[in-house]
Amino acid sequence: MADERDGQEQGVAEQYKVTEQVGHLLRKAYQRHLSIFQSNANDPDLTSVQFVTLCALHDLGPSSQVELVKATSVDQATIRGIVERLKARGLIDLSRDKIDGRKVIISLLPKGEAVLQQMYPQGHIISEQTMKRLNPAERVALLFLLRKIADEDDPKA
Repeated sequence: MADERDGQEQGVAEQYKVTEQVGHLLRKAYQRHLSIFQSNANDPDLTSVQFVTLCALHDLGPSSQVELVKATSVDQATIRGIVERLKARGLIDLSRDKIDGRKVIISLLPKGEAVLQQMYPQGHIISEQTMKRLNPAERVALLFLLRKIADEDDPKA
C-alpha cells in the first residue's frame, strides 16, 4: 500500500515541472521586464515601483498611504519604504490632513513631476521592449489575460 502511494506521488512529482507553471513564468517575465525598466530608465535610482507610485500621485493628486496601496497594488509595508525613499530624494512631500490630523497626505513635488515627465516616453519604450516578441494580437491577448488574472474583484472573472 505504501509502495503504491509512493509510486503515485512519484508520478505526480515527475509530471509537475515548476518551470512550466504560471507563477514561475510570470516571475520570469516580470524579472525580464524589471531588467528592461532599469536599462531604459532615465534615472538609475528610480525603481519600477517608485515610478508607479509617482504615476499614481500624478493621476490621483495628493493621497493617503491607503489610497496609494489601492492604486498601485503595493502592500502597506512596501509603500511605506517607497514613500520614505521618494521623500528623501525630494520628489514628494508629506503633510497632515487638514480634517483628520492623524492622516498623512503624500503629494508630488515639482521635482517628482519633472522625473515623471522625463520617464513617460521611456515607459512606452519599456512596454514596447517587454512585448517586442509578440505580434499585435498576442499583445492584446496578453494584456487582456493579465487583467483577467489580476482583477480579483471582477465578478465575471
